[in-house]
Amino acid sequence: MTIQHWSFALALAALPLGAGTAMAQNNYPTRNVTLVVPYSAGGPTDTVARLVAEPMSRALGQQIIIENIGGASGTIGAGQVARADADGYTLMLHTSAQATNDLFYTKLAYGSREAFQPIGVVSHTPMTLVGRKDLPPGTAAEALDYVRTNGEDVAFGNAGVGGPSYLCGLLLENRLETPMIMVPYGGTGPALTDLLGGQIDLICEQATNTISHIRSGAVKAYATTSAERLPSLPDLPTLAESGLEGFETTVWLGLYGPAEMPQPVIDTVVAALQEALQDPLVTERFAELATTPATAAEATPEGLQATQEAEVAKWQDLIAATGIKVD
Repeated sequence: MTIQHWSFALALAALPLGAGTAMAQNNYPTRNVTLVVPYSAGGPTDTVARLVAEPMSRALGQQIIIENIGGASGTIGAGQVARADADGYTLMLHTSAQATNDLFYTKLAYGSREAFQPIGVVSHTPMTLVGRKDLPPGTAAEALDYVRTNGEDVAFGNAGVGGPSYLCGLLLENRLETPMIMVPYGGTGPALTDLLGGQIDLICEQATNTISHIRSGAVKAYATTSAERLPSLPDLPTLAESGLEGFETTVWLGLYGPAEMPQPVIDTVVAALQEALQDPLVTERFAELATTPATAAEATPEGLQATQEAEVAKWQDLIAATGIKVD
């Protein structure tokens, strides 16, 4: 071995334990990154994922590949991410169901708080209460009365037990003191397909995926679940205006990775997310879809952690009162 080689070997030996790994992490990413969407393609989470993936890819210098792994309110895809290497090459965009699935599922193979590294909130989206085109009620107030009168015959679709659309229906049942026929699907896409086909009566779903159907007249739009009317749908009243005072629920999307991701990798992904949320095309498309990008403070690990904890506090009593559990 030459003197130069001995010098290099001694220098490496003198580095603190793990320094070689840290040097490699600083080069992240060196290949494509997989972004798991734990819902079907074409749904609202998938739409947002594809919008932010392009500017994040530019910021990272590597392509972000979307992989849809739907089913069981996002728990199947989340389970795969929880088992992935914590090297930053597998990420996940999940809905607020990530915070509440632990309250529903008794046999999850992971803990939603322990198995993932929060990276940042991505967006907030209000939900809309929409019905099949030929549903008799003409206004939101009439729709609420219709449910009160016919609740046990009303088929209320959702994208899966435990997900945001399911929770919205659960809250609606609670406030109206009227049970409905809850019809779970494997994602928003199939649920909306059946609503458009007249197989179910109502659905409470993110504006991201209902706004085009509302504008085309393919569904009957009754109300939004936000505190105020949506600028993109100014004629659509809120449920609070329509007789359910204080009714408000929105969906947030959060970016996660497997637990124990190295800090330099976390920092790189956070920076890419923040840059993507300031991209003019993203903000323009979000506005068209009635979606609000997360603030800079929210689009951080601390911001997502706080948002997730607030979501649990909001729903845990209602979920516990129903006694609903999923094996």
